[in-house]
Amino acid sequence: MYVGSHVSIRNGYEQAAKTAKEIGANAFQYFPKNPRSITVKKFDTHSAKNCAEFCHEHDIVSIAHTPYPTKLIPENEMLKVKISQSILNDLEIADMCGSIGIVVHFGTMKGEANLEGYKIMIDILNTVLEEWEGKALLLIENNAGAGTNMGITLEEMVQVRKLTRYPEKIGFCFDTCHAYASGLWNGENWQKVAERGVELEYFQHLKAIHLNNSKYPTGKRKDRHANIRDGYVTELQWRSFLGSTVIQGIPLILETPNDENYTHQQEIQILKQWLSQL
Repeated sequence: MYVGSHVSIRNGYEQAAKTAKEIGANAFQYFPKNPRSITVKKFDTHSAKNCAEFCHEHDIVSIAHTPYPTKLIPENEMLKVKISQSILNDLEIADMCGSIGIVVHFGTMKGEANLEGYKIMIDILNTVLEEWEGKALLLIENNAGAGTNMGITLEEMVQVRKLTRYPEKIGFCFDTCHAYASGLWNGENWQKVAERGVELEYFQHLKAIHLNNSKYPTGKRKDRHANIRDGYVTELQWRSFLGSTVIQGIPLILETPNDENYTHQQEIQILKQWLSQL
């Protein structure tokens, strides 16, 4: 299994890969540019190519995560153009870094799921992917359900992918905290979730997993990540999840708090220990 965490690109893409290796990871996630900006970045191609070479040499996999303001349901045409250009920029960076793809959250609108919202989302995906010819995939991530009912089911992920003109350029990223917060996964029903995902052919296109515990009980719709041993998901539930055949070989990426009391390096070792005991 590939196990790692989110790392900084403060010192370049190549150094991000080296940092991952230094903390015992063979997978990592990074923001391709400023996480609070969707301005197109003129990036260091030399650093990106070196990142790809280093990862290939050391059998490390990576994914990128789009900046926070990236919305797949923009409020107006001007914002749609800006977001589309930003996503293409992220795809280009990820591709040059040799990454699997870029993670982007499923689009949202306040309140009940809205048919018009899905149409807007599919339109922007078509706009972006019509121009994209690289290998990096666009990875749609499930939502926690905070303030919205959109993007919390496997059915939505699969259907939106199918309805685009370029489904072959789209994959999925499954966030465990989001699934737990939305009630999709309650800690005890993974077998049912897995069976439904297989039926829908969701797992066939799953390319990454955000492995996060939750600071709140299941179904509360609160997106607050906790360390894998500290939240409401128990060790027994984690072991059941990690042992599931449908996620074997999928990179596990921690987006948990990383501080002196509980570092990603320590969590990676815990995960490796659990995996070795399955």
